[in-house]
Amino acid sequence: MAENKIELKSVSELLGMKFFIPSYQRGYRWTEQQVKDLLNDVKEFIQNKNAEFYSLQPLVVRKKWPDTALEQVKEKTTMEEIEEYIGNCEWEVIDGQQRLTTIYIILCYLGDKGKTYSINYATRKGFDDFLKKVEITDKNDFDDFLNECLEKNDFDNIDFYHVYTSYCTIKHWFEDENNGEVKQENFKTQLLTNVKFIWYESVAEDPIEVFTRLNIGKIKLTNSELIKALMLNRSNFKNELYRHVQLRQQEIASEWDQIEYTFQNDEFWLFLHEKDYGKPTRIDSIFDLICENDGLKVFMKQDNDKELVKDTDKKNKKIGNDEYRTFRYFYEYFHMKEGQEQCGENNEKHDATEETRIEKCWKEVKKYYQTFQEWFNDLEMYHYIGFLVEQGFKLDFLCKLWTNDKTMFVNLLKKLIKSKIKGHADLEEIYEIEYKKDGKTIKGVDKKNCRPVLLLHNIQTVIEQSKITHEKYQQSIFYKFPFHLYKIEGWDVEHIDSNTENDLTEKTSQNEFLINIYYAVDEETQKKIRDFINDPDATNFSDFKNYNNPEPLSGPEEKNQIWNYTLLDSSTNRSYGNAIFSAKRRIIIGKDRGVLFSIPTTKKEKGKDVFVVGDAKKATSAFIPPCTKQIFLKYYSPISTDFNYWTIPDAKAYKQNILETLKEFGVTSNQNTKENGNN
Repeated sequence: MAENKIELKSVSELLGMKFFIPSYQRGYRWTEQQVKDLLNDVKEFIQNKNAEFYSLQPLVVRKKWPDTALEQVKEKTTMEEIEEYIGNCEWEVIDGQQRLTTIYIILCYLGDKGKTYSINYATRKGFDDFLKKVEITDKNDFDDFLNECLEKNDFDNIDFYHVYTSYCTIKHWFEDENNGEVKQENFKTQLLTNVKFIWYESVAEDPIEVFTRLNIGKIKLTNSELIKALMLNRSNFKNELYRHVQLRQQEIASEWDQIEYTFQNDEFWLFLHEKDYGKPTRIDSIFDLICENDGLKVFMKQDNDKELVKDTDKKNKKIGNDEYRTFRYFYEYFHMKEGQEQCGENNEKHDATEETRIEKCWKEVKKYYQTFQEWFNDLEMYHYIGFLVEQGFKLDFLCKLWTNDKTMFVNLLKKLIKSKIKGHADLEEIYEIEYKKDGKTIKGVDKKNCRPVLLLHNIQTVIEQSKITHEKYQQSIFYKFPFHLYKIEGWDVEHIDSNTENDLTEKTSQNEFLINIYYAVDEETQKKIRDFINDPDATNFSDFKNYNNPEPLSGPEEKNQIWNYTLLDSSTNRSYGNAIFSAKRRIIIGKDRGVLFSIPTTKKEKGKDVFVVGDAKKATSAFIPPCTKQIFLKYYSPISTDFNYWTIPDAKAYKQNILETLKEFGVTSNQNTKENGNN
């Protein structure tokens, strides 16, 4: 089984090597700012000493064998000759040529009299010769050479010009008074010894496909890809039989793919994470957790032969804090001397004969994955963890609470939720705000602070309904609150009954209102309604004023309470504006079905006026939270009420359901307590 090879190589280890830039790559194009950024990063590393080495991004290479390589190797008589021949072969650079070339130019400016590496471009004739001229140790001679080329317009290749500008940038950077404290000799020493590439040798992969993915697709090598190449190296397996090693490699690779496949399912992924996770491979998240928790006990030191203490400072200095920090953590683990790593809850020394590092590492990865699967497949753990993650709790923290005791864990999750909404527990007093309107001081509830309670109401409703279904049908499958859909949308806490009065002055609102009362009125009134709807110029809407809301929410103080709030996606909220309740209901039902329902109209059918709904137009669908749907279906009201209005009885029934559903989380209402006390 061909293995990609991965390691850390210092710049000094590249000296004497031959690099080849193939024709599928562009030329050297680094800007002045990119060159300065690299110099400044190395300078900061030298001055701060916050890490043992400065890590460059991966240098992806492939051994470039001549067509006659096999015959030439056969002609060699000793191992030394074979190794010398192999060492003289070129390395095809798949990714990283810009940094490789820039460091070459820096070394040339610094006058490195040692043997540098060479770079040969397949489609840039004379470029290698030009780079060799950069090796002139007398910088004044080289300055004269460059100026002469510039005057004669002798840069017949744009790459030459970019090399020239990079050289000038390097020169000016070292001459800048702000960098005067940087001693060039020390800078060169640090660059050679403590600046390291992540050396990724591609063995079995097609180089053009790799290049396309890394450069055209702009998908960087992730920590997990680097770790995978590092971990599946045959040297990490203690079983020396090739077929056994190959089988185990294939098993781990298959399990790896299964984990990644599961994580790519947003329903699974987004109950644990936010939607803005930027890495293309999601298994990285597990390796990041292991790194942050030092799950492999890599950075442990023995203190007076008595106690093992985690050395966080040592860890941070060793692996740094950049985007490849996690890779270097595992690199250190796989390159430790035997007996250095520690394992077990009692910090017992690791016996290398019992378990290889690869097995220990992979067991830790699978432990996290299996934990997440268990959480995902459990009714309460799924919903409570999803809520806490949405409220900002870190997955790392929740993992530390997990003890494989489900009952204890669920109780802990409930306590965390209760503590999170403690400041929102009283539905009136805690949220109360005052604001000015028309010169009057208005009291109400701050909408934004209701969001955690409204979300928890949706989630706990789903849990309770699923439990009822399970008790009746004994089915293990339950309806999950779709965190993946919830997180994709932007959310508003919206008024159920519009905060601004709708006086029904627009004809469309008047028609919608009348259609919803049509079947509840006598035949004479029905005829008046038909005549009004069919006459676009009708103005006698006041004839129907007796059919107004009998028990409305009156004024801002009643309308700005939690009984008049619900969660609604931003696009739906902005689409209906100050519509009446029945119009909101029609729009929300349509959104849930992915259609746009028009207002019904009348037409003659067998000599009679009947109402018909026009063809529903396809529209953008949206996730409607279950409690929001239930509000507009009048689910919380014990008896049917007018679908034109959100009435006081509706609001009270909705609020009572919130109190009952969230009672165990400490949600109360002082107003209810006072009312009960008075009774």
